[in-house]
Amino acid sequence: MTKTIGYRDWRWKAVWWHTFFLLWSTIEAQTRYSIPEELNPGSVVGNLAKDLGLSLSDIFDRKLRVASEAGEQFFSVDAGKGELVVNDRIDREALCGQSASCVLPLQIVIENPLHLYRFEVEIKDINDNYPMFQAKELSLKIAESAAVGTRFLLESAEDLDVGVNSVKSYTLTRNECFTLKMKDVTGGRAVPELVLEKQLDREKKAVHQLKVTAVDGGNPALSGTSLITITVLDINDNFPVFENNIFTVSLQENAVKDSSIIKIPATDADEGPNGEIEYSFGSRTPESVLSIFEINSSTGEIYLKGDLDYEKTTSYKIEISAKDKGVPEMESYCHLQVDVLDINDNTPEIVLTSEPQPVREDAPGGTVVALLNARDADSGNNSKVTLQLNKGSPFTLKPSFSNNYALVTSGPLDREKFSEYHIEITATDSGSPPLSSKKVIPVTINDVNDNPPVFTQSSYNVYLKENGVPGFILYSVSASDLDSGENAKISYSILDSKVQDVSVSSYVYINSDNGSIYSMHSFDYEKLKVFQIQVQAKDQGSPSLSSNATVHVFIRDQNDNAPAVIYPSSAALGSLSHQRMPRSAKAGHLVTKVTAVDADSGHNAWISYRLAEATDASLFTVNQYTGEVRTKRAVSEQDDSSQRLLVEIKDDGEPVQSTTVTVSILLEDGLHEPILDLRHKLSEPSKKTGRITLYLILSLASVSVLSLVTFLILAVKCIRSSRNGSCCMRRSDCDDYKNPNRNLQIQLNTDGPIKYVEVLGGDMMSQSQSFRSCMSPMSEYSDFTLIKPSSTTDFREVISVLDASLPDSTWTFESQQVS
Repeated sequence: MTKTIGYRDWRWKAVWWHTFFLLWSTIEAQTRYSIPEELNPGSVVGNLAKDLGLSLSDIFDRKLRVASEAGEQFFSVDAGKGELVVNDRIDREALCGQSASCVLPLQIVIENPLHLYRFEVEIKDINDNYPMFQAKELSLKIAESAAVGTRFLLESAEDLDVGVNSVKSYTLTRNECFTLKMKDVTGGRAVPELVLEKQLDREKKAVHQLKVTAVDGGNPALSGTSLITITVLDINDNFPVFENNIFTVSLQENAVKDSSIIKIPATDADEGPNGEIEYSFGSRTPESVLSIFEINSSTGEIYLKGDLDYEKTTSYKIEISAKDKGVPEMESYCHLQVDVLDINDNTPEIVLTSEPQPVREDAPGGTVVALLNARDADSGNNSKVTLQLNKGSPFTLKPSFSNNYALVTSGPLDREKFSEYHIEITATDSGSPPLSSKKVIPVTINDVNDNPPVFTQSSYNVYLKENGVPGFILYSVSASDLDSGENAKISYSILDSKVQDVSVSSYVYINSDNGSIYSMHSFDYEKLKVFQIQVQAKDQGSPSLSSNATVHVFIRDQNDNAPAVIYPSSAALGSLSHQRMPRSAKAGHLVTKVTAVDADSGHNAWISYRLAEATDASLFTVNQYTGEVRTKRAVSEQDDSSQRLLVEIKDDGEPVQSTTVTVSILLEDGLHEPILDLRHKLSEPSKKTGRITLYLILSLASVSVLSLVTFLILAVKCIRSSRNGSCCMRRSDCDDYKNPNRNLQIQLNTDGPIKYVEVLGGDMMSQSQSFRSCMSPMSEYSDFTLIKPSSTTDFREVISVLDASLPDSTWTFESQQVS
């Protein structure tokens, strides 16, 4: 035995070295290697890197791996050499049984980009199995009356090898009565038969022992033996006879249990017990057959008692024995072949060859997402599988080979609409009725930066009071981005611009994370009334996207300025104002006029006058609105010649701001009334007054012409800038126009979100006027506010100028005390 094993080992090595240089050929774009079975793990099958045109680095970078369709992983890749090597022992007989061809399909999967290659490895048979008889000992009973030439069918030896390595011949030990011959049967097989060459004589020799040897065609040849014991019986000279030597029947694999399959009749020419036949399965019938079939010993009818499965066994070969009850017993054999017919009882299966890969939303059509394979364990039409995708998904299946498919993109992707797809694939076979199964493949869509940040508003209006604390929050803008991850992270910044020739960044700064805008210092309404901020929101994508919004900041006035006295001039300079009046003054005599201004605006600048203290409160009164100091009664001789008045000046703000002025009045005898004289002189026609009137008319005409030209220029600028959505006027950009006689002033601003106009006019002795136009950045047309003109001449001048320059505007007039 030791010698035989050493010889076999030598033979195996010879076969290995003979097949070391592997044959490989490409048939229909498939590469085939050929190797012998039983190779040691680690043996080289072929150079995958060379055959696929890959470098060794590609094997790591592209994650080359082997997927076996056979289920068990018999092969692996030596990443260091790029070689396909044997991973486990390969037993050809276990894989392919008696099939003449044994081919293992392999799938080679590489990624980046994803690709699938098909390889086939043909497993060559080596002579590693001995021929074996199922029964090591066989007993035959032969009547001594058996005629010379009678043949007795023997058991065939089984060899798991195929081709030349299978059983080729039989030999029989030398004896006087029997020889061995071969008989051809269906399927091209040859079975041994024992031939009686000489008449038997039980009295001379009742028992014959022979040895049958089966030899295969391998090199070296292997053999197996069976011992035959022949007992010579007395005469029962007729054997049961079957109608045929071989019977064939076909059954569907879903055949009902206990149903009758076939009835095999046999006849015996003898009479009595010698002609009574008993049926049974042959003594060599395997357990796998006995568990599925049973035979009626009296009738020879065969029944199905187990479950058939075409996917496990497609055919059964059963030996049927017919034995009479004579002495000696006579026995005959026939063979039954049961072919199992496939029915559509296996649901098709979808197997992922590679896991689905995330896809960028800008991926072009045809991008491979996953590789899959459709399988069905049935055969014929029952194994033909068609795949169908659910409707509406931007994916399709691209067929490859051998029921392999690639799941690819077929339409545009938008992560903001669908961040993940659950692709349902239905596999349906062609059986009747068809069977189907479903598989859901999740596909994640990766975001690309294709959405810019979007502000909640395109522009914001912010109103804040002046004199605020530096560092307080003006406003918080907010933007959102439909993208995700870094592409949706937003940072805020303020675009550089000028406010009163100073960078806006010196006024405010913004928190880049949350969009909160903070003040850098306190604002003074009297210096700055309105300005705008351009805020930009930018995402963190590559390349980054951005959008802008405008924040209009309106400064609201607070009552932080007390009225300032501008007349009498001595009182404005902080000294006592001295006035003279005649003792002959009557009631209502105009002594003087106190004039004050307030740097605030609106109600905070409305001024009222009140006589707070007086030497004689019954003699003087102060007009609440004009500040005129007049006598309440005629001056008497008893009145003191020196009168002292304390006039309080208050604004209309909250809290109230006030100031006082002290007026000293001297009462003198014989003092002329200059104001009455002046009126008298003005009423008299003279050359001097005519000149003054002419100068006044020329001055007003000049102001009107200059105002018209200026407004026309500013109107053109506003129209141009209105294309950007706003027209702004600032006090710093104003053009001042003054009438030398009436101190008429027109202040304009067209450089910003607010259109601003102020008109001031009047002399020291008459009420000054203020006209202000505040125009909303959200309206194409604006409202003009006129604050109580003192004369129709001023009123008409302002209106004519504004109508000529801004004919589409609406003017609204409001009274305000400016003084």
